[in-house]
Amino acid sequence: MSGARHASLFLDMLAAERGASKNTLDAYRRDLDDYLAYLKEAASQPDQASAATIRGFMASLEERGLKASSAARRLSAVRQFHKFLYVEGYAPADPTAAVSAPKRGRALPKVLSVDEVDRLLGIAHEGVARPKASPSERLRAARMACLLELLYATGLRVSELVSLPRSAARTRDRFLVVRGKGAKERLVPLTDAAREAARTYLALLEEQEKAAGPWLFPADSESGHLTRQAFARDLKGLASAARIRADRISPHVLRHAFASHLLQNGADLRVVQELLGHSDISTTQIYTHVLDERLKSMVRDLHPLAQQEG
Repeated sequence: MSGARHASLFLDMLAAERGASKNTLDAYRRDLDDYLAYLKEAASQPDQASAATIRGFMASLEERGLKASSAARRLSAVRQFHKFLYVEGYAPADPTAAVSAPKRGRALPKVLSVDEVDRLLGIAHEGVARPKASPSERLRAARMACLLELLYATGLRVSELVSLPRSAARTRDRFLVVRGKGAKERLVPLTDAAREAARTYLALLEEQEKAAGPWLFPADSESGHLTRQAFARDLKGLASAARIRADRISPHVLRHAFASHLLQNGADLRVVQELLGHSDISTTQIYTHVLDERLKSMVRDLHPLAQQEG
């Protein structure tokens, strides 16, 4: 059986058994294409690979200048691929078992302050209320205000946010049921501000559109709804008006802000893990730097001996 056929079977398994999204499958396909190209150059096949083969592949990534984080991700894909081949009986062994991942530091997430988020929201809402705005301009501003309020209230992944159904703006509940990675459902909270922004936007949308569709944020795209890239582009434009550098802002940064601001105000890490939809708390623990800073400031401000310094 060819390497391409092995990869196709593995991707089919990810889609069918793990509910992997199109973006996830595309990422795995790119990583495996690169690995299979290396095997072809080495005159090898996946079911013939050894630990030395895997180490040679990792060395080739380093020679090409891949960052440790990118190489580790690629090794993770190759590792899961070979585990699948071994478990399903397509290969006699798993050659990745004896290969360790490249060491990498974990970067802290970019985080906006509460004041910066307030500025973004304020400018977005100003656009909705601008007297001289045309109907299309007012709708566009209302859409941005709705996107920001929902994102900051819920911490949704951007892919979850842009694909919300229209019913999300009509709910009377103070929460949304969201289907996230692996088709897992979770509850996320809705603030009064988010619910009001969604109702305002939906009213303008239905007033101006010719035919209703299923999406809360419809767009002329392959999916039929707003794309992540379009939202990110519009967000950078809004950030400029809020005096926030473009390289400091993205939809994912607002998700980080949601998590970090909750922790700053005393939320439990497990609660934040649940709200973000992280399957492993180690993913959420990157935010503990926020807790560390809070503890340092408490000691600095409240400890009696701290007042005697200087």
